[in-house]
Order: sequence, then structure tokens, then C-alpha cells
Amino acid sequence: MLKVVSGLLLGAVLTLTGAANAEEAGVIRLGAAVSLTGKYSSNGAFTRNGYDLAVKRINEEGGVTVDGKPYMLEIVYYDDESTPARGAQLVERLIQQDGVKYLLGPYSSGLTEAIAPVTEKYGVPMVEANGAAVSLFRKGYRYLFAVLSTTDQYLRGAVDLAAKVNEDPSSLRVAMAFENDPFSQDVREGVMEDTAKYGMKVVIDDKLPPELNDMSATLTKAKVLKPDLLLVSGHDKGAALTVRQLADQRVDVPMTAITHCDSAQIAEKFGAAAEYTLCAAQWASTLKYEDELFGSASDYAVHYEETYGHAAPYQAAESSAAVQVFADAFERAGSLDPEAVRDALSQTDMMTFYGPIKFDETGKNVSKPTVLFQVQDGKYVVVYPQEFAEAEFRWPTPAWSER
Repeated sequence: MLKVVSGLLLGAVLTLTGAANAEEAGVIRLGAAVSLTGKYSSNGAFTRNGYDLAVKRINEEGGVTVDGKPYMLEIVYYDDESTPARGAQLVERLIQQDGVKYLLGPYSSGLTEAIAPVTEKYGVPMVEANGAAVSLFRKGYRYLFAVLSTTDQYLRGAVDLAAKVNEDPSSLRVAMAFENDPFSQDVREGVMEDTAKYGMKVVIDDKLPPELNDMSATLTKAKVLKPDLLLVSGHDKGAALTVRQLADQRVDVPMTAITHCDSAQIAEKFGAAAEYTLCAAQWASTLKYEDELFGSASDYAVHYEETYGHAAPYQAAESSAAVQVFADAFERAGSLDPEAVRDALSQTDMMTFYGPIKFDETGKNVSKPTVLFQVQDGKYVVVYPQEFAEAEFRWPTPAWSER
């Protein structure tokens, strides 16, 4: 079993910051079961990187002050192996054996669904950054708070864009392929609402297996039925498969929108084949958000890349924001009692480099919009919504014979 404690070298941190000495400062321990192995390992690594970067930055700035006393943050990690049952087991261990009173979420909606009942059972506040399934917020959880926008929002923008660039939206034919997991099925729910609103016709509605290795069946149908819009959600593997197999099979679709394409690195790995692809995202480094801890969204992206050697994905950014939310709540609560911290979390209303964060009564962040990137000339460029757009949306995607 992998157990790691990170975020604190008290003597070194306190010597550098001068905020307090080792005898004066306390320690607030957060717990996290994160996918360091298994199907979600790459995004699990991004999640952990985001958590660690925020803890390091907060500690460098002197930690948090609770009722006049300084505290440093640290995180106790376990590897949930990308398995929901394992995640629930490890969260129980963090609470019961390790004595952790505050939880950071795992990667994925499925794993968050698995551990939320455990944190509720023990009255342990959890701030999560990577579980956006709408179903999470329909169960009356009191201790669950999510900094990210819900999944039903991810690909609505693509439907809206398709409607805007076509004179008659009701004439459009839509192909959909969504993994059979809570995240992707909620993405589908949002898409279905908006295609119905515009009167679009859904000609393909496929459910993809969790162990996704081939999308040929869906794309073969698309080649015959010639949809105007292709929408896919299957995490990193689904994003990579969509781009690669569209190119391999030479399937022409005027507009394609998928989830997780930045973390799947479709532009970097597939080059010209990824051009014109729309990518749903929670955050972009070009957005005009900023805070006192990290500075602007762009500043965060630079700091992240200097630390980890690759561009900052939104999964890392939202994870850093989750730690910031806890730090803010600890200080406002003026207490480390979990119930007081929970109440402070429920009153969160703050701006971060990641965006505005304000929770409704279900624990959803109701302040921050999602965005759509488009791969343009090998770069991920925000094209939706209009107020955040860096460039004009390029449409339609040229046929393969014309590229």
C-alpha cells in the first residue's frame, strides 16, 4: 500500500518564511486517496501536482492562521488504484486510522461517488476538484463541496456553437458516444437537453465501455450517416482514440467536440489530425482570473510548468484551487472543528486564479463557467464563450481529402 505524506518540511519552511518557528506552528493534515496507478493515473498525477503546488505555496507564505495561531498544511496520500471500492476503503482508513479530519477529493466522478458516503458518515468535510457529475449534488450531501463546474455543462457550448454557425439548427444531425460512467453520462444529459432545445436530430447515441480500446463501430456509423456534429466523452483514452481513429478511418465531420483532450495531449501527440477539434475544459491559462497567492491564471501556468516540466492542465489548476478553498475556510472558521469548517465552506465566496468559487446549498460551484478550446495551429485556443475567446472559431473542419 502506498502512503505518502507531503507538503511539509517544517523546519525548512519556517526558516524560509520567518512566519513562526517549529515550536509555535501547528500542522493541519489533509487526506487524499488519488489515482497514482490504474486507468486514471495520468490525471491522478495532475491532481496530486495541483494539491502539492498549492500546499507548498501556502506554506511558503506562512501557512494559515486559525484563531491567531499559525499552521502549516500537509497532505497524507494513498493510491486508490483508479478503483472506486479501493478509494472508499482508503478514505475510511484516512479518517479512522490516520485521524484525518479534512479530505481532498480523488480524480473522477466515479471515485468521488464512491467516497462521498464515507465522508458523510463521519462528518468529514471534503473539497473536491475532479468529480463533476450532476448526480453527486442530488443526494443531499452536507460535507461535499466542488470547485469545478458540473459535467452537464462540458459540451453544451459545442451544441450552442453549432447552432450559431448554422442558419437552421433544427436541420443538424448529431452523433454522440459517451462512456458508461457517471461523468460522461452526465455530459450526455446536458447535450440531450440542448439538442432538444434546438430541434437537432440525434442519429448516433452510443454508450462506450469503461475499458475503451476501440471506437471503430461508432465511427463506421458516422461515415455512413454523415453527422454535422460529433460529441465524445471517454476521458483521456476516449479523446486520443477519437482523434486517431477519425484520421485513420478518414471520417469527415464538420465539427467534433470532446472532453479531456488537453490532458490527453491530442495536439502534441497527433499534430495535424487534431486540428479543428473542440475541447471542453474547466480552465485556461489565458482567462482573466487572479488572486493574491498565485497571481493570474497565466502566472499559475508558468509556475506549474517550471515546477513539473509540462503545461498546466485544468485538472491541476482546479486541484490547487481546492486547497485554497480549505485554507480560506480554516481562517474564516477560526476553529479546526470539522463542523465549523464545514459551515465556513458553505459560505465560501472567493476569487482565485482558477475562477470565482461560491457554493450553493448542494455544494456546487455556481459561479464559474466552462470553456471550449479549439486546436488551432497546434495550440489550444479558447473560442467559447465569446467573452473569453482568444480567437475566432474555425469551421467547418475540412474534409480529409482537402487537408
